Amino acid sequence: MTTLDISGTGPVKTRPSGFQPISGRRKIVDRGAHVAVIVAVVIAIIPLLWLIGTLVYNGIEPLLDPDWWVSSERYGGALNAVIGTLMQTALAALISVPLGIFVAIYLVEYSDGKSVLARITTFMVDILSGVPSIVAALFVYAVWRTTLGLPRMGFLVAIALVLLMVPLVVRSTEEMLKIVPQDLREASYALGVPKWKTISRIVLPTALSGIVTGVMLAISRVMGESAPVLILVGSTKAMNWNPFDGNQESLPLMMVQQYNNGPGAFDKVWGAALTLVILVAIVYFGAKWVAKIFAPKTS
Repeated sequence: MTTLDISGTGPVKTRPSGFQPISGRRKIVDRGAHVAVIVAVVIAIIPLLWLIGTLVYNGIEPLLDPDWWVSSERYGGALNAVIGTLMQTALAALISVPLGIFVAIYLVEYSDGKSVLARITTFMVDILSGVPSIVAALFVYAVWRTTLGLPRMGFLVAIALVLLMVPLVVRSTEEMLKIVPQDLREASYALGVPKWKTISRIVLPTALSGIVTGVMLAISRVMGESAPVLILVGSTKAMNWNPFDGNQESLPLMMVQQYNNGPGAFDKVWGAALTLVILVAIVYFGAKWVAKIFAPKTS
């Protein structure tokens, strides 16, 4: 490319511009990719909206009755199933959350990843991540019911849920701890702070937002499991506040029992399903709210 020198001494060479016009082919490919992504999102959302719409349409009527929330199944409500679901999930979280967090702290902060214990722990976490819920329920049944002879009760369901929750908590906590900058740890060590106090005062608070989100999503994941409640606890239409004694109802178990009663009880099946979805949604949005509170301040 040449231009005329204004001094009149002749043409002067100039460098071509570094920005080239976008070709038509690249514009077409870019637009096609954009459209394909939008179509994929729409295809993924349509079944979800259809499912939610069907669930609300078929299950909203029982939920509008106040007795559904304040009476047990014996009197036409679902309070005993809601209480059973919350208690079993709370017991599972009470055991699995501290256990999963401590395992993740060991893998990230204390282990180099090459020791025998670290490799065994990582391998077992990977195995538990792919274990179906019915396998966990059968394992608990074989140990506690067959071997130890313990009766069926809600606590056994919590034990089976622990096997499903622990790997989720470990993996989410492990990833959150890994993204904490190493500079924060080194600055704390430089000030003479012990390692355990650095983890508890620096590392965990920094990653707490992500850890809480992972824990809440793990709770949401196991709250609707049906296999453990079908195998490890008996159904009852009465209220049972003690998960260590006797049968205890839960929403998944209530759905199965009502479904077996025939088409006349399908409205309660849909109502229990919608109630379970509402509880899971509350836990999810609660996780979002808690994560926002504990997120590191940006200003």
